[in-house]
Amino acid sequence: MSRTDRAELADTSRLSRVAWCPVGLAMAALAVVLSLTSNRYGYHRDELYFRMLHPAWGYVDQPPLAPLLARAFSAGLADSPWAMRIPATSAAVVSVLVLALVTRELGGGRRAQAMCAWGYAFASIPLIMGHALLTSTLDLPVWPAFVLFVIRAQLRGQPRWWLAAGAVAGLSTSNKLLIAVLVVAVAAGILVSGPRALLRSRWPAAGALLALVLSVPNIVYQAGHGWPQLSIGRALARENASSVHVMLIPFLFLILGPPLAPVWLSGWIALLRRDGWRPVRLLGAAFPVLLVLVFAMGAQFYYPFGLLAVLFAAGCVPLDRWMGTSAAARRLAVGGVALNSAVSVVLGLPVIPVSRLGATPIPSINQVERDTVGWPAYVHEIEAVYDTVPRAEQRTAIVLTSNYGEAGAVARYGRPGLRGKVYSGHNQLFYDRKPPASAAVVVFVGGQVLRKRGLFETCRIAGSLDDQVGVDNEEQGKPIAVCRMAPGGWTAGWPALRHEG
Repeated sequence: MSRTDRAELADTSRLSRVAWCPVGLAMAALAVVLSLTSNRYGYHRDELYFRMLHPAWGYVDQPPLAPLLARAFSAGLADSPWAMRIPATSAAVVSVLVLALVTRELGGGRRAQAMCAWGYAFASIPLIMGHALLTSTLDLPVWPAFVLFVIRAQLRGQPRWWLAAGAVAGLSTSNKLLIAVLVVAVAAGILVSGPRALLRSRWPAAGALLALVLSVPNIVYQAGHGWPQLSIGRALARENASSVHVMLIPFLFLILGPPLAPVWLSGWIALLRRDGWRPVRLLGAAFPVLLVLVFAMGAQFYYPFGLLAVLFAAGCVPLDRWMGTSAAARRLAVGGVALNSAVSVVLGLPVIPVSRLGATPIPSINQVERDTVGWPAYVHEIEAVYDTVPRAEQRTAIVLTSNYGEAGAVARYGRPGLRGKVYSGHNQLFYDRKPPASAAVVVFVGGQVLRKRGLFETCRIAGSLDDQVGVDNEEQGKPIAVCRMAPGGWTAGWPALRHEG
């Protein structure tokens, strides 16, 4: 074993102290920036949807945690984006600490932990996801925490940490079932690179059993409802697979920002090659397996983010050594992080005035941002069309939307008499509320209008959605129609309006 290898082993056996000052400052700075921007633009479409869902053990498209948090904070504090986004800010801030601990666990000292914390905290995806309450936001600390406990089990020679990893995996299923993909990738990494003794160890098996036990409520819900999340996954794949297959690899270099790509690449290489990290080589082997799984699923191209963030945390250890070689290296590394942070803040957070946003490339880059624009304007336009319905028919007329974002917007911004008269066949909303038989006149909103107008006896286009600021999102330019129900009514028409994704 070389002197360098012995040093690496020593690094993992004698851990540095947690660099609380630089790491804590990065966490505080991120919390301040996310809080200051949390009420700009407006709700994200998913937040409007969560706000509509009643508390339940689960929903056809997701487990219960995110909708429960959305309702708790909006009802308990304020019916405003800033209140709903407190859990999102908290998840993003906690993920900074978890990744700094990963760097420390791999032998990183104060500077390595600081570079990890500041580089990650103000990278693109953490800022984008941290701005809104999404299921993927709540997952920000989950995958790194799972991996942190695996690393502790392996490098500390304390296999009981596999129980902690199992607990994280099991509890996280209350938010998202995607952790199963990471577990499969890690298991494949063990098969590929070892140590294969883990396959005979009782501790990983006990961790897997604990994860299974803690995920039972969500498994029972899924089994009792015909595994609806598999249907949602297939629907996402039908819609997104072509773009996922093209963008998966290029997007890896944009997840944190191009200046940070050399860091996570060096972390990946180090996990595969360093003798001192041999017990956790399985993580390096797990990454290409994860990419293959995400490619095959075809649902979303950001799914590898959680493990890629861990590669970045690992890469901060060799980065720190390189920074120690010269002042120029230190300036280049710090400058790269600063540049990446500045660009990421502009692209990832609502800092551009909304009136000018449509003239920038940001909406085409940041889907979260473009999905927070225009909801009050859309509702105003829907109300204007609703007012064209003869007054005698308005008492029973309803609003039917093509997706849950439009439905959630009417439920939040519509005038009191209209908020309870909105329906949608999208995801869980299809099962929660069916239009009453008396609803013969429908104000039909969104992209389904042209595809489903044949379900109605008559359908006339009476307006269109316009966010008034020129941001091209999913709603922009979509029609608003006034339709009259065909013979057979909702018994025949409602099932045909169900859709997922």
